[in-house]
Amino acid sequence: MATKLSFDLLKKQINNGEVDTVLVCLVDMQGRLMGKRLEAHYFADSAYQETHCCNYLLATDLEMATPEGYASTGWDAGYGDYVMKPDLETLRPVPWLEGTVMVLCDVLDHDTHLPVPHSPRAILKAQIERLAALGYDAIMATELEFFVFEKSFDEITKGGFCDLTPISSYNEDYHIFQTTKEEHVMRPIRNHLYAAGIPVEGTKGEAEAGQEELNIKYDAPLNCADHHSIAKHAVKEISWQQGHAVTFLPKWHKDRVGSSSHIHQSLWKDGKSAFYDKHAAHGMSQVLCQYMAGLIKYAPDVTYLLAPYVNSYKRFQKGTFAPTGTVWSIDNRTAGFRLCGEGSTAIRVECRIGGSDLNPYLAMAAQLAAGLAGIEEQLELPAPLQGDAYAATNAEQLPSNLRDAMLIFNKSSMMRSALGDAVVDHYYRCAQWEQEEFDKVVTDYEIARGFERA
Repeated sequence: MATKLSFDLLKKQINNGEVDTVLVCLVDMQGRLMGKRLEAHYFADSAYQETHCCNYLLATDLEMATPEGYASTGWDAGYGDYVMKPDLETLRPVPWLEGTVMVLCDVLDHDTHLPVPHSPRAILKAQIERLAALGYDAIMATELEFFVFEKSFDEITKGGFCDLTPISSYNEDYHIFQTTKEEHVMRPIRNHLYAAGIPVEGTKGEAEAGQEELNIKYDAPLNCADHHSIAKHAVKEISWQQGHAVTFLPKWHKDRVGSSSHIHQSLWKDGKSAFYDKHAAHGMSQVLCQYMAGLIKYAPDVTYLLAPYVNSYKRFQKGTFAPTGTVWSIDNRTAGFRLCGEGSTAIRVECRIGGSDLNPYLAMAAQLAAGLAGIEEQLELPAPLQGDAYAATNAEQLPSNLRDAMLIFNKSSMMRSALGDAVVDHYYRCAQWEQEEFDKVVTDYEIARGFERA
């Protein structure tokens, strides 16, 4: 696999003309890459130390609107600058763009040069530091599911998002023949990401027409989140280059299966799995049991960070492989939390709640915070659910809409303790704005249902 670039190698590539452009990127609240294209010599001469951006980039919505109500910035403060501090450990080629490399940045306060606490990378780093203080490392992996469409982004946008035809006409779960038809999109995605130093394992057809899944090898949490964000960005760009649109919207059609982003997680100590105990039932150590109990207890508190938009909650439906309850089970895809690798050193927890629209830094930080709370509180894990979790009558239900999820998140003492009041307040305002904007909309459903009959 192509390794990440060293700064010295980058300077050589710039001097011999191989590289002329550096993408200098931060990760915004929505998990997207934002930033600048810098002339490569300028980056190598000085901008590798820092550059600047408007601080509204961590206080906007999907449309780049500037909602009021954020304590960190606003019109009354004049929307000043943040410092973008390149993390040179993240330097990598961008093989699908000619002469281009990429670097991710940490976001710093312009005056103090301290990390901006509500920036997604800083939020995840804070939970990693909490783990380290207890002697633990985490290993995590995320799955990326998405739909590929016949038409391009431009064609679909100009058509008012009405003619949404997937690239295939039938369920392609594990289907080799149908996914062969999509190789002009998926093959360059796999190969370009691999060449960019992203440890891609493979792709497969998912459980709906036109739905694909990209699998990336597990890694330390920050690396995992970086890989997720870069891969999601690359899927869009490479699909666009091939004339197709893709969507990470969790539920683009009421009759179609949704897209998820499952999070696999385990803790390690002194190079050994802290989740594995060969003498315990199912190989589950006490640490794992407490960690899992924390995930279950605090699942409602963190759901907003796993499902951040109004549409996110349309995915939580019975019989769709998207969970509705906060139960755990052994290798059972109907539960909110699935035990994988039972009885082996690969034992881990899969959280199945998150949708394809999640911000991986926030979602993973939330999982670590909930699991750590379980360890700190020495919570007791209930027995695993047997059978169909959708039919369980004693399972606490996940919030079924954004309004409920954001209220639980805002009132969560665990979240406020783990993330800090300012961070929770910031993302609560983000959730409020999403709900406020949706509440203004008159949908096609309302008009068709009531135009004549109401």
